[in-house]
Amino acid sequence: MTYYVNPERDQFDAFKALPRDYPVMMLNMLLFREKAEYEDGRDATGAEAYEAYGRDSAPIFQRVGGEIIWRGIPEVMLTGPFEKQWDLVFIARYPTAGAFLEMVTDPDYQQAVKHRTAGVLDSRLIRTREAGQGAGFAG
Repeated sequence: MTYYVNPERDQFDAFKALPRDYPVMMLNMLLFREKAEYEDGRDATGAEAYEAYGRDSAPIFQRVGGEIIWRGIPEVMLTGPFEKQWDLVFIARYPTAGAFLEMVTDPDYQQAVKHRTAGVLDSRLIRTREAGQGAGFAG
């Protein structure tokens, strides 16, 4: 099975190639490791490591104008592979894509991300833009 934790260079380049001047919502889907895998061997669960990432990255996230607009704990996969389960799903909103880039290139953020890498077994991070509101599903 292939796991995804951090973006590959070509994926990050595709993100940077899109316009940076409008709000973006980042859909995050996370599966935590049972036991975090730190380079220094410290003892923590994956969820605890992710909590450390959240705590250490929060000041940078807030400084660039980021906010969590929705968070949920998945209960069952209704469409998709039943065996694929996520521990946490949330949407982070940034005032611009440039603000997201500012966050991920901040030296303090890059120190905090070691906790995310240690604690996350698999993830999906999807950049979205607003599509407007409508009366039905198609907008």
